[in-house]
Amino acid sequence: MRRQVGSCRDDVRIVGFGGNVMAAAPTPAMIAAVDLGSNSFHMIVARVESGDIHIVDRLRETVRLAGALDEDGMLRGPAVDRALDCLGRFGQRVRELPQGAVRAVGTNTLRKARNSAEFLERARQALGHPIDIISGVEEARLIYLGVAHSLGADERRRLVIDIGGGSTELIIGRGFEPRHMESLYMGCVSSTQRFFGDGKITPEAWRRAVIAARLELRPVARSYRILGWDLSVGASGTALAIARSVTEAGWSADGITLEGLYRLRKAMLKAGNIKRLDLPGISRDRAQVFPGGVAVMQALFEGLGIEHMIVSGGALREGLLYDHLGRIRHEEIRPRTVQALERRFGVEPAHARRVSETAAGLFLQASAPWCLGEEDGTLLEWAARLHELGLSIAHSGHHKHGAYILAWADLPGFTRQEQQLLAALVRTHRRKFVSEPFEVLPAYRRTAARRLAVLLRLAVLLNRGRPTRPIPPPQIECEDDTIRLRLPDGYLDEHPMTEADLAGERGYLKAAGFKLRYG
Repeated sequence: MRRQVGSCRDDVRIVGFGGNVMAAAPTPAMIAAVDLGSNSFHMIVARVESGDIHIVDRLRETVRLAGALDEDGMLRGPAVDRALDCLGRFGQRVRELPQGAVRAVGTNTLRKARNSAEFLERARQALGHPIDIISGVEEARLIYLGVAHSLGADERRRLVIDIGGGSTELIIGRGFEPRHMESLYMGCVSSTQRFFGDGKITPEAWRRAVIAARLELRPVARSYRILGWDLSVGASGTALAIARSVTEAGWSADGITLEGLYRLRKAMLKAGNIKRLDLPGISRDRAQVFPGGVAVMQALFEGLGIEHMIVSGGALREGLLYDHLGRIRHEEIRPRTVQALERRFGVEPAHARRVSETAAGLFLQASAPWCLGEEDGTLLEWAARLHELGLSIAHSGHHKHGAYILAWADLPGFTRQEQQLLAALVRTHRRKFVSEPFEVLPAYRRTAARRLAVLLRLAVLLNRGRPTRPIPPPQIECEDDTIRLRLPDGYLDEHPMTEADLAGERGYLKAAGFKLRYG
């Protein structure tokens, strides 16, 4: 099916949405994943054939974005320029891929940066594709997914550890399912800056680095040891570098051991300075952040009682790639997350379904003139199902309570921006159409988000009486900020409260810059 509407043009296929149909982009032949880490940026490009992923290209550049965070939590300095230059080079490789084929995410440094929105807009322009920020728990889930696909089917319980530039993720899982996840505020870049910032590697600095990491680990160590595991796996740069070094030096026959870490520590203390580090398998570039990473790994081995660790080539970017393919195929975790929220907060299923179906019908008619895509429709459906989430807290202001939950809860599968969009839709589904919830969204997403909010408001309004049967399908025409809503002849005469609500809604939307006409 092919359509052309104004400036919106796309190849589309039909998929289900709330019992209706909507447009969906076809599975692209090539997809890519970009990981904006605190130390390095990674990109993987893959070909999709018969539902399988075949890696065709890998790129990695050391950026040390964590070093760009100043004492005020602002990203500034040469590392920002390095990051944007790197994304520009990545962009040359993927800019021609269709929108939706590239998934790019930022991690700990961008979670912490107060001016991350400004950086992300510049980064989007450099890469040519949107970039999201993921929570530490979501990062852990994706890391485990990448490791699981790298190691293959294995029913042993695995402890996966990923020491990044600014955070360390700990995951216990079995097969392809993570069961227990934590993200700790310690990493190779942050630890090196804090304890070895002057370049000196002294016994006292090392002792303080390990103690600091043990203290960060302490609140979760007991629960992990109680759960237990059969296999320890290290992922990403720090673990791979340590394993390579201790193996090439002959301090470990396979993977990482505590004895190998102690011998590595001894060699680093003997060197005494980062500039004098000359370790097997460690490049000059990696050496700049290596002491902090090794100190964190030692603390993890000691604090969790790890005896031996293998390493995996798969990590966040591989997990991101497989998760992205799952989204494209509609085989992903986010629907399960929405269902779990519905159950946990006692959402009334029948009413949520009716609002969702009405929103789907409106979206199907409005998506083309308003240039709304498949993902917009998916998020609208979930917002419709969750719009009364806050009723479990209080009826008064329940739209605010629901928005707070959606904005700040750990929601597996969702990025920070997706949670902010869901929160904005739920926050504005009733009463005044406030603008503040949309201001936290990326600038290029705000127009679409406001239009989705209008569709949700109308769907909720039309079902306000909680009818036991579906309402007659309304017709909607949208042109810029003008909305024409048509209901069956005589419907408003038979439902005077709906007409009164629409009159009030016309005023709310007028204040927000929209014109509503109905009849």
